[in-house]
Amino acid sequence: MMIQQAQLTLSTQTKGRVAVLLAGYGEVQSFQDLSVYNQAATKYIASQFLPIPDWLDALSGKVLALQDVFNFGIKHHQFVSPENEIFEKQRLGIEILLQERWGDRIEVLKAFYFCQPFVQQVIAEIIQKGFENLLIYPLLVVDSAFTGIIAIEQVNEVIAAIAPPHNPQQSPFQSVRYIPSFATEPDYIDLMVRQLERILTQSDLSHFFATQIGIILTVHGGPEKAQGLLTGTIDGQALYDGVRSQLQHRYPLISIGWVNHDMPLIHWSQPDLKQAAKSLIKAGAQVILFKPLGWVTENYETILEVDDAIQSLRRQHPKVTYMRLECVNDDPDFLAIAAGWANPLIESMLIPQSVMVGKQENLTGKE
Repeated sequence: MMIQQAQLTLSTQTKGRVAVLLAGYGEVQSFQDLSVYNQAATKYIASQFLPIPDWLDALSGKVLALQDVFNFGIKHHQFVSPENEIFEKQRLGIEILLQERWGDRIEVLKAFYFCQPFVQQVIAEIIQKGFENLLIYPLLVVDSAFTGIIAIEQVNEVIAAIAPPHNPQQSPFQSVRYIPSFATEPDYIDLMVRQLERILTQSDLSHFFATQIGIILTVHGGPEKAQGLLTGTIDGQALYDGVRSQLQHRYPLISIGWVNHDMPLIHWSQPDLKQAAKSLIKAGAQVILFKPLGWVTENYETILEVDDAIQSLRRQHPKVTYMRLECVNDDPDFLAIAAGWANPLIESMLIPQSVMVGKQENLTGKE
């Protein structure tokens, strides 16, 4: 009876609705949008570790767009990234799971940093819809200590723009929460291990000794310095260490592989993909597996960067077998984990603390 009363109190004493802002990079689906994409990337990422004045953003966007037209259009035969499509599947899957618990008080909206729909546009839509609570949920790469702050910056830009002049600190939301990096989340680390173990037990790898299998866990690289911001290398290293610790006793040839975007005068994290592979091959690896670790969604980096590295390695080490593995994408196990990360924060926004205390007292039989 007490439990039923607690559930009734829980269902009736809630605070409004929660908009879950699922934020990622996004990747353009048309070459005509490359200039805008690169201009935004220059503003929010490159400027963190290169002294780029604002007036150069547009020019940098156009120059980088020309490089991308060659890279995607010519070199890689009109490549179009599957990221946005997969991201929508993730959004829908997470929303379904959250609404099973919270009903229509929850809506999951996707937004991208560098292409449509932009974070600023979606935040304006959320405010217009009258959501009282906002959960900022960066989801794509593990280094949210660096890239996750972009979502917060863009949210703050919108709030500052609409705040009344007489009260610039006024927020349109009753509460705002944030989901940080998944670098040390045990559920995600265990999922990575399980996925790798399934691949490693496949019959086409059974003729290799465990000591001949090289595993490269790929993480987004970063520059050594970024104007006071952590670039994600700390989170990426922590995630790698967590997965490696569960596998190294059976598969000792494991290395991190940073996916870098080398620039003049900028020192990036090491080893990169090819350096990592060469070290494992030297140690006797006969097969090299590239497993995306720091990405949850397939994109041009997990596909093209790895494929380019494999092509280069094949020319130098043709007798070695190479395999590019997939991200978690819309794996049901991952979607359940991702929804689970959001649930406690949604609960803290929807349910007043006094109700939560009362709930615990009823469930434990305390008066």
